[in-house]
Amino acid sequence: MPTKNPRVNVVLDPEIYKTLMKLAHNQGISLSLFSRDLIKEALEIREDLYWQKEAEEREKTFSQKKALSHKDIWE
Repeated sequence: MPTKNPRVNVVLDPEIYKTLMKLAHNQGISLSLFSRDLIKEALEIREDLYWQKEAEEREKTFSQKKALSHKDIWE
């Protein structure tokens, strides 16, 4: 039966494969679902790191004197 979702083939080292299989088995889910969830988690971590870096760069140029107050914004 065809699926709507795209698929990815990944080549793994045997040790990584065994570890993934054990973790998926312990959670009672398929290797495919476990791998999908692990990839989602890794992408979220990367996104967080990206935005953290962006915030740090913005913070370097922040000026309290130029910042608008809550009152200025909402009036």
